[in-house]
Amino acid sequence: MSDQFPQGFLWGTATAAHQVEGNNTNCDFWVMEHLPDTVFAEPSGDAIDHYHRYPEDIALLADLGFNSYRFSVEWARVEPENGRFSTAALDHYRRMCETCLAHGLKPVVTYHHFTSPRWLISQGGWENGETAEKFARYAAKVTQHLGDLLEAVCTINEVNIPRMAAMLWMTGGSDDSFARRAAQALHATPEQFAPFLFAGTAQGRDVILAAHHQARAAIKAERPSLPVGLTIAMSDMQALPGGEAVRDQMRWELQDVFLEAAREDDFVGVQTYSRDRYGPDGPLGPEEGVELTQMGYEFWPQAIGATLRRAHEMTGLPLMVTENGIGTKDDGRRLAYYQTALQSVLACLQDGLDVRGYFAWSAFDNFEWMLGYEPTFGLIAVDRSTQQRTIKPSARWLSQVAQASQVAQASQVAQASLIVGANGWG
Repeated sequence: MSDQFPQGFLWGTATAAHQVEGNNTNCDFWVMEHLPDTVFAEPSGDAIDHYHRYPEDIALLADLGFNSYRFSVEWARVEPENGRFSTAALDHYRRMCETCLAHGLKPVVTYHHFTSPRWLISQGGWENGETAEKFARYAAKVTQHLGDLLEAVCTINEVNIPRMAAMLWMTGGSDDSFARRAAQALHATPEQFAPFLFAGTAQGRDVILAAHHQARAAIKAERPSLPVGLTIAMSDMQALPGGEAVRDQMRWELQDVFLEAAREDDFVGVQTYSRDRYGPDGPLGPEEGVELTQMGYEFWPQAIGATLRRAHEMTGLPLMVTENGIGTKDDGRRLAYYQTALQSVLACLQDGLDVRGYFAWSAFDNFEWMLGYEPTFGLIAVDRSTQQRTIKPSARWLSQVAQASQVAQASQVAQASLIVGANGWG
């Protein structure tokens, strides 16, 4: 069996607009971040100023040897008011794509990564059936402006994450006081309050999937040959003895129904970080003695192999790893995580799965939503007081993998990379 990744394999890193651009003032998250007694640890602020610094950032990624970059277009910038599109914002994202291509990076662009325009939330957000049509209209406009430059489109990032939040993370009830205040600030009633991450009802699920399907049709109407897919947050869902039925039901609700909805797409984006365990009474916490990441879940890099196999089993479609990574301050553990994860991806390829790319999460240390800037997922560190970028040893290692398309060969530089790290990143 070959230990090489296939020719044309996409090697890249990923970002999301709100997490890196800075001052995304017209979106729903900006409002929620700045409420008194907010549930956010801190506001996003300038983030890492990627909106202005993207030329240097893209050049840095290209210099590391990657051949693709996955980033998102910000709907709140492109359509700041309902039906009013900003040519200046569209031109900005076109320049980003052109800069990628000039540096040999193929743009894989996500049209929605969690944040939405304020006006959309005031109209019922992601539990209003009309949102699907509005999202498709926006997707058509973006494709008209950028479509000739794109390698692929991810319509919606992690279509299942609202459902996961409702069923796994908010089972004790959400902060009703915060939701009421946020709804008022966004000119919605508490009953209508449905930003993307809060749209965890069955209605929200159906609206999100309808938005994906209508956007796919709108994109194909503009660019029939442009590959279109969605991305799904997938953990390796494992059952302990007696927990099989519970696991299977949860897997259906949280993953399989979304994979089924993707069967007419060109590819599925798989986004995996760890595993989840299930017993007879439901979800279990981390196993005693297993290393934990900054996010509180297990260090379990082999999970990506299991989720790729599940996505293949359910859809038969080409696959891309659109996110995979670890929040840690120990870059040696980050490197170890990627090494094991990529061996798992390679094993899937050797078994005949059509995996077409791998995007590490994330390119930079960035704003991690409600947790603020404390978790560090980046291959590149950022001193936000100066906005100075510093390449981590794990990035050097991963760049060797990308250039060699071979994990074993690249692993020979791992020790040297860590020695460099011990003497300072650079």
